[in-house]
Amino acid sequence: MARPLVATKLYVPNLRRGLVPRPRLTALLGRGAEAKLTLVSAPAGFGKTTLLADWLAPAADDHRAVAWISLDSSDSEPSSFWTYVVSAVQGAVPSVSAGALELLATSPLSTDLVLTTLLNELSTAPDELWLVLDDYHLVDTTDIRQGMIFLLDHLPPLVHVVLSTRADPDLPLARWRAHNDLVEIRAADLRFTPDEAATYLNEATGLSLAVGDVELLEERTEGWIAALQLAALSIRGHADASRFIARFAGNDRHIVDYLVEEVLQHQPEPVRGFLLRSAVLDRLTGSLCDDVTGSNDGSRMLASLERANLFLVSLDDQREWYRYHHLFADLLRARLLAEQPEQVPLLHQRASRWYEAHDMTEEAVRHALAARDFDRAARLIELTVPSVRRHRREAMLFGWLTELPDDIVRSSPVLSVFRGYMLMVSGDLDAVAPRLDDAERALAAVANGSVPPWADTDELRTLPAIIAVYRASLAQARGDVSATADHARRALDLAGPNDHLARGSAAGFLGLAAWASGDVMNALETFGQAVASLHAAGNLVDELSSTVILADMWLAAGRPSKARQLYEQALKVTDAQGDPVTRATAELHVGLSEIDLEASDLDGARRHLDAADAPGQVVITESRYRWFVAMAKVAQVARDPDEAIQLLDQAERLYRPGFFPDVRPIAAMKSRIWITQGKLAEAADWAQERGLSATEAVSYLREFDHLTLVRLLLAQHRAQPGTASIEPLVSLLGRLLESATKSGRAGSLLEIRLLQALADDAQGNSPRALAWLADAVALAPEPQAYSRLFLDEGPPMMRLLTEAGQLGVAGDHPRRLLSLGAASRAEAADVGRRAAQSLGASLTERELQVLRLLDSELSGPQIARQLFVSHNTLRTHTKHIFTKLEVTDRRAAVRRARDRGLL
Repeated sequence: MARPLVATKLYVPNLRRGLVPRPRLTALLGRGAEAKLTLVSAPAGFGKTTLLADWLAPAADDHRAVAWISLDSSDSEPSSFWTYVVSAVQGAVPSVSAGALELLATSPLSTDLVLTTLLNELSTAPDELWLVLDDYHLVDTTDIRQGMIFLLDHLPPLVHVVLSTRADPDLPLARWRAHNDLVEIRAADLRFTPDEAATYLNEATGLSLAVGDVELLEERTEGWIAALQLAALSIRGHADASRFIARFAGNDRHIVDYLVEEVLQHQPEPVRGFLLRSAVLDRLTGSLCDDVTGSNDGSRMLASLERANLFLVSLDDQREWYRYHHLFADLLRARLLAEQPEQVPLLHQRASRWYEAHDMTEEAVRHALAARDFDRAARLIELTVPSVRRHRREAMLFGWLTELPDDIVRSSPVLSVFRGYMLMVSGDLDAVAPRLDDAERALAAVANGSVPPWADTDELRTLPAIIAVYRASLAQARGDVSATADHARRALDLAGPNDHLARGSAAGFLGLAAWASGDVMNALETFGQAVASLHAAGNLVDELSSTVILADMWLAAGRPSKARQLYEQALKVTDAQGDPVTRATAELHVGLSEIDLEASDLDGARRHLDAADAPGQVVITESRYRWFVAMAKVAQVARDPDEAIQLLDQAERLYRPGFFPDVRPIAAMKSRIWITQGKLAEAADWAQERGLSATEAVSYLREFDHLTLVRLLLAQHRAQPGTASIEPLVSLLGRLLESATKSGRAGSLLEIRLLQALADDAQGNSPRALAWLADAVALAPEPQAYSRLFLDEGPPMMRLLTEAGQLGVAGDHPRRLLSLGAASRAEAADVGRRAAQSLGASLTERELQVLRLLDSELSGPQIARQLFVSHNTLRTHTKHIFTKLEVTDRRAAVRRARDRGLL
């Protein structure tokens, strides 16, 4: 039986209404509508959850959507936490698509990307949304924390977050407090006043206590609601309530322990025993409780405890799953450990066996670890590795491995390998090889013909080849092309003929090594074999995703038509397959957009980028950064270089090194834009940081950088002629030409010859410049597929093309390019005019007033006061402005408005 995640997580607690009116607190909560974050922070038992449930109960009538998540410590793994958050938001706001949720299945997880996708969709939601994270202190880890800061810093105006927590979260509360983006409710606010305590004790519980008794209880508990609740339960079992209260009011620093003793002491022994033994469980259901406690009436007992209001919280509408109130569970566990310490491991072992029998391996592992039954835990982890990897739960696997003693991990070859993989992902490359060595030693220690002592899985059978694959991956992460190829070849030797995934991975690394060395023809052949192995393994998504790499290789070979053909064929497959391969579909559209853009088909490029970013499409991390790169190119063509830089900044945040050779570094792309803007100092700083020199040796992995350096040196020469010799860059181009010629990289040769033409033109050698231009066109396999490569060089290239057209050099290509350039400039100007006119007409007079004030040093509350509106009304105006300007923050709105002539 699978644990019902939706029922256990995305649930507004089924608590009794507070029964004590608290208008002072509901008024304070109401202020959260004008803030990003409402923080309800107090120790356990102060009524945080009940207060929020009461306040949000009428949300539907107030046109407020509520997404509520009740958290526990097992939710601190980022992919689990954000899955619950996105799922809760989807349930509350039907217009939110599955895009963000599907991104969570990718590896490595990019929290910023998931949240950006979610926030973009929430920005169009019509009503207020309140996201409540109850018991947030249980998940306040570094990984979660960074995502929460990003989320809160970029919240749309109508979205608000409520954190209910026992301890202040490690978030920039001071900054949000200073900007009036934080509403705080603390223990001093939550404590029952004497009047509220009297209402609770006499009306809600029906105890009819004397005024003096109520005052004494309220004074000793200091308004702590849980203590009052415990006291009320205990008072019911005493004939003399005043005497009990007098003793309770004594100066005893162990009041809570005393109350629990009173509660437990008045329960029948079967109930008390059940409470203690079941306390090891985070969640309870009848058959699980039977196996753990040794009883046969778990379901009846749970129903009885719920009716008695004995700190049991229902987790679903079917009353199948429950949990104890956290405070009560903590105290029960403490009592169990004090009274029956020898029982604790046994109870956890029983829970682990039940969860394993019900195919809930994650919980089985957790209880095996709690029982310190490490051998059992290791076996369970070995069994669950395929599922964990398939569902991209590497962070959870890493957590398990860190709980296991190191000698247990080292004794399991499967666990040793994945411990090494986790270390590599974390960036600790030096620690990876020793773990792979451990795995190989453990495998070698098994005598021929003997049965291995580990779980019999495909992971174990193919492990020797997988170890070699990881060694290849480690070598690639270090930039060691030769070692990458050596280990990949060994993996191929070790893999069986039907080990298609291992063979595909090995062939893939061989192809990537050839690509990184610039041998594109060999890379195409070898990587094609990798794709065939993925096909044989039935791994369709990875097979289709590999099309992107193959297409890049064909582009390097100067064959855009072949790349386009691959993309279009793959898209036909994805269209036929539907949902299972939607993430590959998005990658393919991104690739096609790049080809269209190079051919100056701006409309086609935009259509593909829109398709890649459409609801329901998923772009995995590698291609998501490429989506932003392609959008940056569109912005550059549209003459919006600042927007292009911003998009490349986003791409840089999403990029993960080590997966593929970095043949087009994003930093170099930014430098090319700076050069076109005349920001030569910024570009020079980039070159210095990269350690670039016109005299250094050339390689394919540095080619993009070197060609960017050539553009910088040319720009510097044009800006200050005669200050430096142009010969070093000419020499660099010569070495680059020789390298690309030997490797058959026709795509590189076209760009190099184009730059050689510009270098000669800069020296005043027009005949030789035209000769280089003619060679560039004549020797390119598909010159008609290229236009932006020429047009992005700006006025110097336009002048050279004009001269070539007049002299009949390079056929009709100069006239074609000049025509495309003129059309592109006219389109950009026309788009700018139409956008300015459209925006000017669509923004209301009040929105224009707000926009002008956004272009000032005033804070949001100060703008609201100047306009005599509430901060919430200002947020609504700002949201409308952002939507119309197609931006997501104030700075971008001002910049876009200036570009469109609105400011």
